[in-house]
Amino acid sequence: MQSFLGIERSFTGKRWVPRHGTDPETERVGLAIAQRFGFPELVGRLIAARNIGLDEVEAFLDPTLKLMMPDPGVLQDMTPCVERIAQAVRDGERIAVFSDYDVDGATSAAVLIRYLRWIGIDPLLYIPDRISEGYGPNAPALLKLKEQGASLIVTLDCGVTAYDPLRQAAEAGIEMIVIDHHMAEPELPKALAIVNPNRIDEDGALGHLAACGVTFLVAVALNRALREAGYFNGRQEPNLLHLLDLVALGTVCDVVPLKGLNRAFVIQGLKVMAKRGNKGLVALADVAGVDARPEPYHLGYVLGPRVNAGGRVGKSDLGARLLLTDSPEEAAALATELDSFNTDRREIEAQVLAEAEALAAEQPDDAPAIVVAAENWHPGVIGIVAGRLKERYNRPACVIALDNGIGKGSGRSVPGVSLGPAVIAAHQAGLLVAGGGHAMAAGFTVEADKLDAFRSFLGDRIHSELEGEPMVPTLSVDAPLAIGGASRDLVDTIQKVGPFGAGNSEPRFVLTDVRLVDVREVGTGHVRCVFTGPDGKRLKGIAFRALEGDLGPALLKSSGRPIHVAGHLRPDDWNGRSDVQIMIDDAADVS
Repeated sequence: MQSFLGIERSFTGKRWVPRHGTDPETERVGLAIAQRFGFPELVGRLIAARNIGLDEVEAFLDPTLKLMMPDPGVLQDMTPCVERIAQAVRDGERIAVFSDYDVDGATSAAVLIRYLRWIGIDPLLYIPDRISEGYGPNAPALLKLKEQGASLIVTLDCGVTAYDPLRQAAEAGIEMIVIDHHMAEPELPKALAIVNPNRIDEDGALGHLAACGVTFLVAVALNRALREAGYFNGRQEPNLLHLLDLVALGTVCDVVPLKGLNRAFVIQGLKVMAKRGNKGLVALADVAGVDARPEPYHLGYVLGPRVNAGGRVGKSDLGARLLLTDSPEEAAALATELDSFNTDRREIEAQVLAEAEALAAEQPDDAPAIVVAAENWHPGVIGIVAGRLKERYNRPACVIALDNGIGKGSGRSVPGVSLGPAVIAAHQAGLLVAGGGHAMAAGFTVEADKLDAFRSFLGDRIHSELEGEPMVPTLSVDAPLAIGGASRDLVDTIQKVGPFGAGNSEPRFVLTDVRLVDVREVGTGHVRCVFTGPDGKRLKGIAFRALEGDLGPALLKSSGRPIHVAGHLRPDDWNGRSDVQIMIDDAADVS
């Protein structure tokens, strides 16, 4: 693909490429969209570039569950899954929910348990400790739930590769149902039902769902089965739409593509969240200082990290308990505790990141992936640190916390490299004790003496996937823009194309041929800029944490000379103004 504006190497060493190519048909459809709906031509092109046809625009801009919701029964094992849970509900059996400790797991647990409570069932909840138990079901925990009276255990956001624990559960007479979304291997573990859109025998149409989305489909199917069986005769049927705030939170935080049904989940879920019905979410927003209408940013970067903090450095069940409570007093106490754990998490993360970066700097510049390991790293922050390394080096990164010869690892990938399948392949090759994930993220357990072999295997796999081509870091951009065109009306119209996230990237514009008239360091490592264009118009911008890498120093040295600046346009409402600024991702000299 031809580089954008001829930029082969930016200030951060990236090649700029057009995100959606330069297809003439896209230009034609974009113009038609702009004319029919009264949008600026630029916005019409943005919509068309997302493969949205002229007759699909209304559904894209306002996706409803009525329009997007599939029949849950299209998923394999959905029928035996809901039949068994419905039987347990009718017979008053004790149901147990075993869920993962991240946001997707916590929201999945809250979706299913809230639904069951609404219909008169109060299930047991078990969330494993990240450090002492690790990810997924383990036999001692399943046996403990049986001792507490559970006749049916449902795993959420985990279980599809838990062969040995589920085998032991079956041998102990425990009936298991798995609800998951992680990539499955050809052989499935032993269970009554395994509902997972990423099973090998699924068509993949719903493979983009997070576990909370799959759990919501189970709740819909279960509600329908109970209705058809007459369970709601004489009792009120629950309104499942009230669960969409939880589904939206889990969907955004699990960084699954915001397309199709996920898009409807998030847009409708944000509306539910704005009504502040969930006491836990209300308390968490209050303690985090969120006083605006909730947006995906608040979910992914403010609320989500706090829900996650319990599983990372505190008590694994705190997040789920917060989302399940209807007591304002308990919600306030749990939210405060999670906020404190999140502060601890940031401090631990900073220490591990500094040590991991030092090790990463020692690895060859042409290594296909960054793989670092050390003793005494907290397993709760290695995923975040892997993400930071991935961003810095523009390569897949795996961070491994070693303890007594066993490493718990977490990896994050870049577009074009599927990390989850690579980890599964390494497990199948006998290099990992356990492992799984999806394209952009993976988790695994590795013996210390097999680290070098795993690093080599991963490098060879990535090299093969790239067909021998060097890994050139790129920055995807959508369109050029003059400073005079960066209006508040444009920004407000662009928001209609949201919510933005994985699979529906926020548009990135390039301010072309601008000059810095003011540039200075602000805060902790940020760089504040004021740009002027050939037309004399000005625009403010900020590059967050830019002094940690190459961008900040380069901007500070670029005052007065022409450059191109890439970033996202955002509203600037500080002190009551209604203005626009650019959040700077990169910059490059004008060639």
